[in-house]
Amino acid sequence: MIRSSAIDRIAEEHLEQSCALNPIEATHLGVTGYDDRLPDFTPDGEAERVSARRAALTSLAAATISDDVDRVTVATMSDQLRRALAVDDAGLRVGEVNVIESPLQGVRDVFDLMPTTTPGDQDLFLARLSQIPSCARSIITGIRHRLQTGPPLVSRQVNLCAAQADTATGSIFSNATAIESTDKSGLLDDLRGQVGAAMTDLAAVLRDEVLPRTVDADAVGRDRYRLHSAEFVGADIDVDDAYAWGLDLLESIVAEQETLAQQIAPGAGVAGALEALNNDPRYQMTDRDAFVAWMQDLSDRATEEVGRLHFEIPAELTALECRLAPAATGVIYYTMPSEDLSRPGRMWWSVPPQQQVFHTWQETTTVFHEGVPGHHLQLGSAMVSPELNRWRKLASFTSGHGEGWALYAERLMGELGWLDDPGDRMGMLDSQRLRAARVVVDIGVHCGLTAPASVGGGTWDADKAWQFLTSAVAMDKTVLRFELDRYLGWPGQAPSYALGQRVWEKARDDYLRRDPTRSLKDFHRKALALGGVSLDVLQAELT
Repeated sequence: MIRSSAIDRIAEEHLEQSCALNPIEATHLGVTGYDDRLPDFTPDGEAERVSARRAALTSLAAATISDDVDRVTVATMSDQLRRALAVDDAGLRVGEVNVIESPLQGVRDVFDLMPTTTPGDQDLFLARLSQIPSCARSIITGIRHRLQTGPPLVSRQVNLCAAQADTATGSIFSNATAIESTDKSGLLDDLRGQVGAAMTDLAAVLRDEVLPRTVDADAVGRDRYRLHSAEFVGADIDVDDAYAWGLDLLESIVAEQETLAQQIAPGAGVAGALEALNNDPRYQMTDRDAFVAWMQDLSDRATEEVGRLHFEIPAELTALECRLAPAATGVIYYTMPSEDLSRPGRMWWSVPPQQQVFHTWQETTTVFHEGVPGHHLQLGSAMVSPELNRWRKLASFTSGHGEGWALYAERLMGELGWLDDPGDRMGMLDSQRLRAARVVVDIGVHCGLTAPASVGGGTWDADKAWQFLTSAVAMDKTVLRFELDRYLGWPGQAPSYALGQRVWEKARDDYLRRDPTRSLKDFHRKALALGGVSLDVLQAELT
């Protein structure tokens, strides 16, 4: 039986209103009915989204809670709405320009998720394409408003986004090949010209109009950082404490790597061990499609086997699908299934054109992070739960909770024996080292803290961050450069992974310690049944 309390109805009405006001979000969430539209990124369009958030928060405060499910919904939804509104009220949403999560990337990447198999699919694809010119104009209007009202935009991010606009048309139309052989090909060609012109105009505005009015400093400052961090983490953090903890965590991971390096390349140190792994033919692949097939096979095996002892994998949850992404940024990311499960959960691998060799030792842990027991299991379990309303199933996500779980899943798979191969384990440690390093870099740069002596001391800046990351992480330099640009333009998001993992691991240890009869499977069952919640709610519910 599908439950429907007053709280559930408020949550679901807000979900539908949010999808109507942000059709890109609707497509990502798998909510149908909005795939022929794009958002309005003008100040007026953003004001409508802010108004919807305020109205939902007011309704929740006035509604009667009928049971524990309602109680968790109200606590989580109210927390997320309040934190989002704090960012809205500071003027940080309109006219945002950054390299990974601003309107340009949203418009470009949403087409990756749209099927073009049937005539109906193709009509929706073409209808959304036709919206790009007006949407691009709304982006420009939003940016001009930001120039007038502040906070200022940053030259690094504006330059990078202009370059992305130059190539966005090719990425958008890469998923349209099925339409080229139909009677709609003429319309497709017309739209390609219109979209290309819109992206050219956007790039020109960024370079000619916006760039001269930007600032060079990447740091956003402590006050603004707290707002961003609270929204991403889903809890308020003490930035000085988190920074110190990040340094300590990084030191402990390096110690683990040094011990493991002795097994891989005795006497060569961590750097020598990483070089040995990169040169080892057992871990090398040079064909992109073959590498994706390797990821798919590993994901399928993990999904089949890991649930036997430590998880309950819902029968309705389809297998993760591994794919190449058109945008060559170097990131790997997950997109959740559609609401009716007709679109499976997917792991997207965005390969930089410069990358010719792919190392399986680095990416084994990535498959677990994005798939099972990581994002795919966590988000998919919520989606098929009969206890949760649609907002809880689809839209209740904070990075600290979701990405923290995925990092917890990486470590857990090591504990369960899936990373006994020294190379694969080194890959997990390298992944964890990156997440610890970016706690240090992200907080350090944006809050103007003192950098370690290893990079010259003084106040953190982008150059010291690059020196720090290249000495701390084995990632391909092209990908790592994008990672740093992401941290500089998206403050507070990158540390949420490790900070969330810290909460997850403590919650598990506390849960098991309080009752020796409890199993790890009990913890996972209870935690995943909550769906996406804020970290504060997670800790309270598991106590």
